[in-house]
Amino acid sequence: MPASLGRLLTAMVTPFDAAGAVDLDLAARLARALVASGSDGVVVNGTTGESPTLTHAERLDLLRTVRRALPDHAVVMGTGSNSTAATVLATREAKDEGADAALVVTPYYNKPPQEGLIAHYRAVADVGLPVIVYNIPGRTGVNLSVETTLALARHPHICGTKEAAGDADQVARIVAGAPAGFLVWSGDDGLTLPFMSVGAYGVVSVVSHVCGAAMRRMIDVHAAGDLAGAAALHGRLLPLFRGLFVTSNPIPVKAALEHLGVEVGTVRLPLVPLDADRRAALGALLDSCGDLVGLSIAQGTRPAVRTA
Repeated sequence: MPASLGRLLTAMVTPFDAAGAVDLDLAARLARALVASGSDGVVVNGTTGESPTLTHAERLDLLRTVRRALPDHAVVMGTGSNSTAATVLATREAKDEGADAALVVTPYYNKPPQEGLIAHYRAVADVGLPVIVYNIPGRTGVNLSVETTLALARHPHICGTKEAAGDADQVARIVAGAPAGFLVWSGDDGLTLPFMSVGAYGVVSVVSHVCGAAMRRMIDVHAAGDLAGAAALHGRLLPLFRGLFVTSNPIPVKAALEHLGVEVGTVRLPLVPLDADRRAALGALLDSCGDLVGLSIAQGTRPAVRTA
């Protein structure tokens, strides 16, 4: 099951219309465009999708819409919260609505001990939907230890982890100790290749909104053993890895999509739009990247990308 989700999953932004409502039609078209540009599937209701500001009804509508739009590709639903009961309920709903897996962030703010994290994830995984653990201590205040991750990896419905702790040693230790079939996805675009070099499977990406074909190519050439080709693409992508995270995600990537002519709307408070200076700098960066950058809302084939 985990491998069938794919190596490149895009953590999809949530499009809003001019009135600030979720634009479900655009969400469907965006999901199809991301797959056409190289993604194996998408994550909805993640941090990039502004999940903290979406209502319960909006989250379910998004899942239903994207599931219909991508019948043959992975659709992962973010269901995590700092309440185990609420996370179990959201995961059960995601299963009922046809999600392929749940992405479950470590509980935030209440900072549970490691034994609490184990109990939390086991309760969620008992729902029966494949679970990807999401470790991002910079946002949650707690790091899921290697030992805890490996204990969770033994649960039959916990299929992998999205690692955004920025620690390649931690990833390497998870890969070395995990049972067969338990996969690691990078949670940081810029660490995709370093993490894959120590055994990670792929990435849950943000920059793939604007350079999906290049991310696809980098991952595929590395998986095929062309380390030099992958390194060359990584070097070309480095400015985008930095430029799309100059402030809180998803502020820059929504501005980037607007620059490319994909009007996904602004962000919801307490996030605010990118300021004029940073918007101009980001636009100049995107323009300078040439063939690396592009997204067409109309479905199409994956464009070729040079390795150097």
